[in-house]
Amino acid sequence: MNKTISLSNFHWINKPTNFTLSDDQLVIVTDPDTDFWQRTHYGFQNDNGHAFLMAKEGDFTFEVKTKYASVNQYDQCGILFYQDSDNWVKASVEYENQQFARLGSVVTNLGFSDWATTDISSEISTMWYRISRNGADFLIENSLNGEDFQQMRIFHLHQPIEIARVGVYACSPLESSFKAEFSDFKIGPCLWTNH
Repeated sequence: MNKTISLSNFHWINKPTNFTLSDDQLVIVTDPDTDFWQRTHYGFQNDNGHAFLMAKEGDFTFEVKTKYASVNQYDQCGILFYQDSDNWVKASVEYENQQFARLGSVVTNLGFSDWATTDISSEISTMWYRISRNGADFLIENSLNGEDFQQMRIFHLHQPIEIARVGVYACSPLESSFKAEFSDFKIGPCLWTNH
């Protein structure tokens, strides 16, 4: 992986009311009633989560460290690969209650979201994520220490990708708010090797 990248190359989608940006760190305080989700099961369409993204062509691996102080159900922060409101993927820890949170991913293809999760302790407050692109195929990984990454998911995006945007996001789908910190932004050649 390349060393930490400049955040000056990033831009906002749904800029939060409160945030702090330095050369190598972003801190977001989420606005209430913010989320990314499209249609499936619940019927609603939300595309108003806070996202800080950079345009990226071709294959790559993007990595970031997240630290969060979630206290309300569904509070979440992590990585986002975004084409448009109907085609994107997010990976994050989503707070459920004092006992557990959901480490998971949502892939939205052609306007419909899915949700794949595994339960983890709600005491975990730091997580690293890595997303690797190989054409229209992707690998998402996570790590508790920034060194040992585990596969979360492999998926395919159906909409043709020209220039996509990758970065971080945070949101609070209910009437709540929390602080999410992002650091150690890295991007480089795709680390996902062919079999």
